[in-house]
Amino acid sequence: MPLYHLIEWMKPIVEISILWFVFYRVLLFFEGTRAFQVLKGIAYLIIALLLSQIMGFQVLNWLLKNFFSIWIIVIVVIFQHELRSGLARLGQQHLFSISLGESELQALIEEVSDAVYKLSRRKIGCLIAIELQVKLTMYIESGVAVDSRISSPLLQSIFMTQSPLHDGGVVIRGERIAASSCLFPLSDNPSMSKTVGTRHRAALGLSEHTDAVIALVSEETADVSVVCEGRFVKIDHQQHFVNLLKELLNPGQKGTYEKVA
Repeated sequence: MPLYHLIEWMKPIVEISILWFVFYRVLLFFEGTRAFQVLKGIAYLIIALLLSQIMGFQVLNWLLKNFFSIWIIVIVVIFQHELRSGLARLGQQHLFSISLGESELQALIEEVSDAVYKLSRRKIGCLIAIELQVKLTMYIESGVAVDSRISSPLLQSIFMTQSPLHDGGVVIRGERIAASSCLFPLSDNPSMSKTVGTRHRAALGLSEHTDAVIALVSEETADVSVVCEGRFVKIDHQQHFVNLLKELLNPGQKGTYEKVA
């Protein structure tokens, strides 16, 4: 087969593959949000449009065609929150990222794990965000600058109820605690239980706007959870916590953790 004909034959396959990949990534981006349900509704309308054309339903076909003529405006209005979050995430990406070495990453995980579980045993709530590719500068600036090397005793002292810094969250950047008492955006995800507290909503909200990995302890139940990309993972024991952080903080491994409704 001549090369020209081979290229022409391959074009539809490549185009379909690209479109399928883009569609898949869009679904992953909107998964767990209200927009995901809207996308399903639009898919049903597209199927209805195709059926109306096949069956020759002229009025229905005209109505659906006119609806899709303004689909761009509809998508912008309906998906404004998700689009704003996605564009903000793209705009906050590091052009050049500096990854921690294996020993530094291990030390970070050990200190955070030790602090989280000691606070959990005392039923003291905490909220710790670890910065990855998306900068958390705006959240760091909302808090109190700390700029100290990570240590379990320091993290514990920050979240003690007597501490003036215990409200809000801590942001870890690299090997350092950048700030405490940081304000994180609260999630308005309708699938969350009404009984979920502010700390959990703040963790979920930050994970919806950034790629940060957030560890939190519930003050009421002492349960430990990890949040990333809009997903909660309830931790069973300390080794589970350590293993999960290793997975999430290592490039190329994130995204395989269990989703918890």
